[in-house]
Amino acid sequence: MRSKPLVAGVGMIPFTKPGQSEDWDVMAEKAIRMALSDAGIGYDLVQAAYAGFMYADSTAGQSAFYRVGVTGIPIVNVNNNCATGSTALYLARQIVELGGADCAIAVGFEQMLPGALGWIFNDRKAVLEKHTEESQSIPGWDPNGPMAVQQFGGVGMDYQKRYGAKDETFAQISVKARRHAANNPLALFRTPITLEEVMAAKQLFGPVTRLQACAPTCGAAAAVIVSPKFAAKHGLSAVVEIKAQAMTSDTDASFGTGSMIDAIGYGISQSAADQVYEEAGLGPNDIQVVELHDCFTPNELIMYEALRLCPEGQAERYIWDGDNSYGGKHVVNPSGGLLSKGHPLGATGLAQCYELTQQLRGNAEARQVDGARHALQHNLGLGSAGVVTLYGRV
Repeated sequence: MRSKPLVAGVGMIPFTKPGQSEDWDVMAEKAIRMALSDAGIGYDLVQAAYAGFMYADSTAGQSAFYRVGVTGIPIVNVNNNCATGSTALYLARQIVELGGADCAIAVGFEQMLPGALGWIFNDRKAVLEKHTEESQSIPGWDPNGPMAVQQFGGVGMDYQKRYGAKDETFAQISVKARRHAANNPLALFRTPITLEEVMAAKQLFGPVTRLQACAPTCGAAAAVIVSPKFAAKHGLSAVVEIKAQAMTSDTDASFGTGSMIDAIGYGISQSAADQVYEEAGLGPNDIQVVELHDCFTPNELIMYEALRLCPEGQAERYIWDGDNSYGGKHVVNPSGGLLSKGHPLGATGLAQCYELTQQLRGNAEARQVDGARHALQHNLGLGSAGVVTLYGRV
């Protein structure tokens, strides 16, 4: 059996609103240096590097890493929509686990603009053709309106049609996110909000109000991945192991059902989760802490079921019973998640890795989950890519 890679170091800068950040390469450099310092090694020992971003130009990764060192190592640039950061992590983990390198680093960064996400290249055919075609079945779909909020609002409507969930159930997820983020100094939104405030906010689409949508964010995060042999040789205190990881994309089952739950990533997330549970020999009941992709509240709700944190159709009860927070079955998004921590697209997957590494080390301070020994990470990019990672304390 191959030995499992270790997370030797992590780094993350505070997330900020667009217009308030430093340049993308400066943010990336800071996260890289923090991860290297946390690992206790210099950049000269890194053998492979992966840079994740959506809104930067070609070879932006080289520009970022060259601020730290110019050493001739392979540098790969990664863009996989909102799963970009986890895709960079996946590649770093993969090359170490397969023996192509003993030390690799992944960084994710994004410098975003205000407002809803839109197409960048308006002079050519847009991507996500199969997903946008599926979206046309959503009642009230406006082809000229913001795509993402309509799609995930459609997910909420779809779930309500199946299981009768109340609008307040989705809103309660935002209340929980802010409550958790209040203890995270790196989060963008740290002020607690009430259920009444979430419900009174401007309605965007379906059950989703303005306070149930993640905001454009700027930031960066990084992780150093090493082999156990490398850690022993250099005397590194690396106590977090990547026990299993899987990346999936759509199958035919994602389309043609008239269901946005199917089209938006439920199946690919469930498949990835099932693969990591099987590889690790663990199940949802072995997990104490979870960072999952809560770009909009309906996505967090359906991912409880996709990741098998609760049975199908039971997410509403899972929420109101408090099983998604401290004192419940799992602490979901102790960082505040994308809703409150922020969502700089290329950085999100590595920010999730940062949070779970601190949790498993016991270094999460006021947001520490008691007895955290196994952690689950879920990152989703439309188009599609589903990445699920299971960590364990060595």
